[in-house]
Amino acid sequence: MFKLRILPQKATLLKRMMSSQENDVLFETLNNAGIITLNRPKALNSLNTSMVSKLLPQLSEWENSKQLVIIKGAGDKAFCAGGDVKAAIDREEGPRFFFTEYNTNYLIGKYKIPYIAIINGITMGGGMGLSVHGRYRVATEKTLIAMPETKIGLFPDVGGSFFLPRLPVNLGLYLGLTGDRLKGKDVVKAGIATHFVSSKRLYELEMLLSRCKGDSEVQSLLNKFNEPPEEFSLAPNIKHINYCFAASTVEEIIERLEKVQNDWSIKTIQTLHSMCPGSLKLTMLALQRGAQLELPQCLRMEYRLACRSVENHDFPEGVRALLIDKDNKPQWNPKTLSEVSDDYIESFFKKLPEDKELKFFDAKL
Repeated sequence: MFKLRILPQKATLLKRMMSSQENDVLFETLNNAGIITLNRPKALNSLNTSMVSKLLPQLSEWENSKQLVIIKGAGDKAFCAGGDVKAAIDREEGPRFFFTEYNTNYLIGKYKIPYIAIINGITMGGGMGLSVHGRYRVATEKTLIAMPETKIGLFPDVGGSFFLPRLPVNLGLYLGLTGDRLKGKDVVKAGIATHFVSSKRLYELEMLLSRCKGDSEVQSLLNKFNEPPEEFSLAPNIKHINYCFAASTVEEIIERLEKVQNDWSIKTIQTLHSMCPGSLKLTMLALQRGAQLELPQCLRMEYRLACRSVENHDFPEGVRALLIDKDNKPQWNPKTLSEVSDDYIESFFKKLPEDKELKFFDAKL
């Protein structure tokens, strides 16, 4: 018989790898609540396949056994800084990660019991997908949100094509194309968070929430803790955002920005020119189409776009330039907006082979 012998140092390493993977997301019960803690503070709680593979079954189980679910991030720097895109550019791992992640976003979007995301700290990309589709999103003075995907050759996914077009005054298209960041009370003003609570009161809020029975108690408690909003930092340029980002093409957005001629518009043009040209046009079309679709349809569409992005040049190149080699010199292909053809963009939206399409975990066979 062949026996597998593991050397002591290898066994220790294996055990350490397994335990770190086991503890990347924590589940506990507190009174009536299921509490989820994203537990990779050194990686700003960024999501990987291991984490979403645990979240999906646990959320499914708790929907039928708990009164509410609270999700938060370990440490005070981040709720979740996004998906682990270094793994996502792998041609086998990428589609597997997106498949489970989008199924998790789908479940959160239709969750029957109150789902409360405490978005304390950095919340980007995949972190938005774990929060914005839920019923309640609590921001603090440390909250910083963004959808920065166009910078790495991707597009705002995790249901971004659903929630971004539904933000007021064309804010969603502005945030999705530019990757601009919003902080603190601005996150409530933009319609991304539902409540604002000072970070020093989060422990007390969590304790009291865990005792709630049903949605009306949750809502009433959150309203008691909620602090009134202040003036929106984008207020001086809201009319410009509404006008410029109502254009039907990226080129026309830039033309309108050129007419505004103030510091904000000049900076916004520079930002757009620093993004991946293909990603800008892909994002524009995804958000235009997503405005007419429900969340499950948006996620199906995004899955096609994500799988094609993994196979394409720009997404792996963006991750290489910004996160692996860190030379910050991505070589985009197509290089300019004018070189990005309609046919090229349309090719991302084509259906995948039937066995490769996104299927939801609760789909009737």
